[in-house]
Amino acid sequence: MAGKAIIFSAPSGSGKTTIVKHLLEKNSDLGFSISASTRDKRGRTEQNGKDYYFLSPEEFQEKIENNEFVEWEEVYEGNFYGTLKSEIERVWKSGKNVIFDVDVKGGLNLKRYFGDKGLAIFVKVPSIEVLKERLNDRGTETAESLSRRMFKAKFEMGFSDKFDVVLVNENLDTSLREAQRLYDNFKNNEVALPSFSKKQKP
Repeated sequence: MAGKAIIFSAPSGSGKTTIVKHLLEKNSDLGFSISASTRDKRGRTEQNGKDYYFLSPEEFQEKIENNEFVEWEEVYEGNFYGTLKSEIERVWKSGKNVIFDVDVKGGLNLKRYFGDKGLAIFVKVPSIEVLKERLNDRGTETAESLSRRMFKAKFEMGFSDKFDVVLVNENLDTSLREAQRLYDNFKNNEVALPSFSKKQKP
């Protein structure tokens, strides 16, 4: 049984993962779509089949050739990410709507795939300076990786108007409430988009 899809995309450091985790905790009718990736596990906490499906480059390529992905891309050089068709079916078969935490290009591809069954939300920081501060505060970035992420973020910010809704994450509590409202309206077919959405009806 096909359900609905709510898609959160943003440059790294915008807070989309925090928002997605909050919605999963508060809504038992949501199921998380686990992405496939060729990158290495981080530390000892990440688990295959929970955080990602960790694939070798050869396994990933084989699935591309077998048309097993809804979307995929090389996010960083040598690191491929993608959404498996089987993963969406897994969530829908459990009777839940599917929620995604993906980068901007992936979000746009998923929106095209799902059409009216998908709500694509772009999580935006108030400014590029705020984003840099947030990434610095993580304490996980080298000067080189920070520079790479900032370059990619500036590029991705230019695609915000391609999404259904732009959610400005200035205050986290406010953003969490707004994300819940958007999901409630979407699943009940009563989408009331906020004033900063691109989809203003004439």
